[in-house]
Amino acid sequence: MTRRYIGWRKSRHSAPDAGCVEVGRADNGTIGVRDTKQHGTGHTLELTPTQWATLVHKIRTQQLDT
Repeated sequence: MTRRYIGWRKSRHSAPDAGCVEVGRADNGTIGVRDTKQHGTGHTLELTPTQWATLVHKIRTQQLDT
């Protein structure tokens, strides 16, 4: 099922003309993450609010597995 995401916003940490990500939210709370270079036509990574919070926490504290 394809969800409709609203309120897409670009990461504040993106360079002006470089690759970056956008984040949007669906009515059911699902978080969508997409590549801005695709101009809304590419794939969207879908995360639950809990998964999103975990991902952001790990990024901010540099705890991502490599």
